[in-house]
Amino acid sequence: MINKKEYNITIFGGGPAGLSAAYTAAILGYKTLLVEKNNYLGGQMTGALVVPMMQSTSDDINTEFYKALIKYAKTFNAQITYQDGNEGWFNPVLLKIVFEKMLKDAGVDILYEAEFKNKEIDFCTKNIKFVEIKSKMLSLHIYSKYYIDATGDSNFCEFLNCNFIDDFEKFQPSSLRFIISNINLEKFSAQIMQADTDREVTTSAKIDTGVHLSTAYTFDNTKNWGLKPFFEAAIKDGVLEYSDTAYFQVFTVANMPHSLAFNCPRLQNIDNSNIFTYSNSLVEAREAIFRLYNFMKRYFEGFENSFISQIADMTGTRVSKRPKTKYIYKLSDILFSKSFDNTVLAADYPVDIHSNEADNSTLKVVKKYFLPAESLICEDFNNLFVCGRNLGAEFEAQAALRIQKSCMSMGEGLIKYLYKFKN
Repeated sequence: MINKKEYNITIFGGGPAGLSAAYTAAILGYKTLLVEKNNYLGGQMTGALVVPMMQSTSDDINTEFYKALIKYAKTFNAQITYQDGNEGWFNPVLLKIVFEKMLKDAGVDILYEAEFKNKEIDFCTKNIKFVEIKSKMLSLHIYSKYYIDATGDSNFCEFLNCNFIDDFEKFQPSSLRFIISNINLEKFSAQIMQADTDREVTTSAKIDTGVHLSTAYTFDNTKNWGLKPFFEAAIKDGVLEYSDTAYFQVFTVANMPHSLAFNCPRLQNIDNSNIFTYSNSLVEAREAIFRLYNFMKRYFEGFENSFISQIADMTGTRVSKRPKTKYIYKLSDILFSKSFDNTVLAADYPVDIHSNEADNSTLKVVKKYFLPAESLICEDFNNLFVCGRNLGAEFEAQAALRIQKSCMSMGEGLIKYLYKFKN
């Protein structure tokens, strides 16, 4: 016998967008279920070690979840505010606890290690009647008024055979992040601050008695990178391969002293026509991690006794399949700051498109822009919605909206839209 449960809102995916949607829904009184395929919350923030958050406008449009997250994280010592005012410097391990505490306090039901197995559709009304969920323990029929795909990869929409925006040939490389620990950050900080005088790239500060810093390098020739001599020497000495220099970025981590989180290496040589290339690229990425570790030990001070302490459980993904929605958000909407009646967020994060080819990436600075709720309403079903990086948007527009803060506003804004117009 299959058990049955009824909810007002069922959300698939416990990343930034799904968490925000679930928390907001429960706070507003909806009976809410969050279904997560992993055994922890946070999505890429935790599983892919994607910290800190990228900054965007502080306009107060659907940022209540974000503000609550900062307060909760502070109680677990899982957050710092960097010198540029960015509050989103988190500890990805502790965030798993923080997110659970937030949803527990709000009254959200969480179902871990569970995925959709079957469904029943009423094609006359274009409504999803129920979804069968298979967990480690049993199968469950979920009857819900609304369903939200916040999986990032549109897994639920794909399961429902939704129509997708046809731009699959457009691509951004993923990254496999890692952490190195037991570093003398004082020595490393002094070295990079002297080597790179560009304070848009390399910064360091004393926060809560600890050293916190950030620096970066890419193989693009459009910028005079301060760390370039180190990478050129490593290639010449055979310590690094050219592909290892495509993108290099490091940040310290809240309440993880003597550690650095690496936003690299990029996955290389992805071929969508070959099923093995993604798996092979992960093997190559872990080989690259070991090269980068030896590079740090050889060319930078403070790494003498360091070790690789973590390799992300999932890849940091920048783009994904996106279903067709009531309104497909366009690059022109960003460039002309188009206004909408049902705005769910305001942002000013650049159009940020990465490439595995030198001098082929895009980072286009833009003015403040706005996203309508209609870009989160799926075209195929009346009770299906999306939020997060799999929103209904053109490739170039999604490249600006994919950051965590915007995804959180999408989740919160979607729920408030439903509360206002669908009750």
